[in-house]
Amino acid sequence: MRKILTAGIACIGLAGSATLAGAGLLSAKGRVIAILASELFVGEAEGHLSGAGTLAIHSQKNPGLTCVGQFTSSAELGGSGQMRCSDATTATFRFQRLSLRRGYGTGSFGGGSMSFTYGLTAEEARPYLRLPEGKKLMHNGTQLELVDL
Repeated sequence: MRKILTAGIACIGLAGSATLAGAGLLSAKGRVIAILASELFVGEAEGHLSGAGTLAIHSQKNPGLTCVGQFTSSAELGGSGQMRCSDATTATFRFQRLSLRRGYGTGSFGGGSMSFTYGLTAEEARPYLRLPEGKKLMHNGTQLELVDL
């Protein structure tokens, strides 16, 4: 009976470890809010303990316009990355951490510019985003949108 109980506890312990590891103990996901060429994009970034990560965003105006990319980062140097969009537009960017899971950045997108935040609420993101002239970022109850001032 003792052997069965010990084996059962070991199995529960291993199952618990596998579940936690599968949940991403060595990675973190955060919301991305971005302004690319005067258009609002939202999505998610996932960073790993190694400093590498991925991101996936889409246009709020045209959800079929998607962008995916990769980045690397460190606490001392911040980070940098690249992404490619479904319309073949590319971007390069740099960012600074505010904390391990929060930060902001800028870059070039096609022939224009981009600004973005990750891990921040819309309210927290406002100071870091370069909004198009005459626009403000609002939450309409279901999603973020750029609206006229």
